[in-house]
Amino acid sequence: MASDAISSTAAAAVPAAAKPRPRRLLLVLPLAALAALAAWPWLAGPFVLHLAILVCLNVLIVNGLAIIDRAGQLSFGHSAPVAIGAYAAVLGAQAWGLGPLASALLALGLVALVSLALGWVILRLRGVYFVLVTFAFAELVRLALLDAAAFTGGASGIAGIPPLAMGGFAFDSRERFYALALAVALLSVAGLALLLRRPLGRAMLAVAANPALAESVGLSVLRLQLVAYVIGSTLAALGGVLTVRYIGFVSPESFATTASVAFITMLVIGGRGSVYGPLAGALVLTPLPELFRGAVQTQHVFYGAALILILRFLPGGIASLAQRRGASR
Repeated sequence: MASDAISSTAAAAVPAAAKPRPRRLLLVLPLAALAALAAWPWLAGPFVLHLAILVCLNVLIVNGLAIIDRAGQLSFGHSAPVAIGAYAAVLGAQAWGLGPLASALLALGLVALVSLALGWVILRLRGVYFVLVTFAFAELVRLALLDAAAFTGGASGIAGIPPLAMGGFAFDSRERFYALALAVALLSVAGLALLLRRPLGRAMLAVAANPALAESVGLSVLRLQLVAYVIGSTLAALGGVLTVRYIGFVSPESFATTASVAFITMLVIGGRGSVYGPLAGALVLTPLPELFRGAVQTQHVFYGAALILILRFLPGGIASLAQRRGASR
C-alpha cells in the first residue's frame, strides 16, 4: 500500500504538459498529413503539379457555389460567373491595355454587378424554378460568347493569354502558379469557415433551414441570399480569371453545362454541410477527367455512379466520414 501511495504521488507530481494528449494528436496528425499532401506536388513532377493547380482552382470555384448553397439556393449555372470573369479579364487586357491585376479587378467588379442585378430578380424564385433560370442564364452567356466572335474569337476561342504578373513578378511556371493557387484556395476555405461562424453566416444558415421562420424574426431572406449569391459568384469569377491565366486559352465550350454539373457533383460528393466538402470533392473528382481523358464516356458513367453511391451511403459526403469516425469514438 505504501508503494501504491508513492506511485500515485509521483503521478500527481508529473506536469500536465508531460501527459499524453490524444485529442491534440488527433488534431495535429491530420494537419501534418494535409501539409505533406500540399507540398508533395512540388516534388512529384509536372503532371501531378498540373493536377494540383486544377484542384486548387476548383476548390475556389466550388467554395463559391457552397456559399450560395448555404443560403438555401443551389445554382445550376455556376459556370456563368466563371466564364464572365475569364473573358472580362482577357478582353480588358487586350482591348483596353489593362495590366493583369487591373483586368482581374475589372472582371471581379463586373461579375459582382451582374450577379447583384440578376440575383435581385431570380432569387425570389424557389426550388426547381431557380435551378432552371440559372441553367438558362449560363447557356445564354455561353451562346453570347459564341456569337460575339469579333471580340471573343467564337468557337475558336482566344489563345496566347500571358501569365499573371504582379509587381514585376510573373507566375510563369507551374511551381510559381501552384503556390499562388494553393494560397488562394486555402484562403477561400478559411474565409468560408470564418463566414459561417460570423452572424452573417449564421443568418444565411437560418434562412436556408426555414425561410418563413427567418422572416418572422426580422431576417431578410432576399437580402441574405443576394449577399451570398454575389460573394459566391465573385469567388467563381476569381477562379475563372486564374484559370485562363494558367491555361493560356479560353473558349466558350469550356463553360458548357458539363462544367456546372461537375461543380455541383464536387460539392455534393465532398459534402454540402461541411466546410471541407468543396476541398474533398475537388480533390477526388478533379484528377478523373485528366486520368480518363481518352475515354470521355467513362467520365460521365463514373460521375453518375459516384453520385448515386454517395447519396445512398454517404448523404453527408466524403467530409462526413471524419464526423462519423469521431462520433463512433
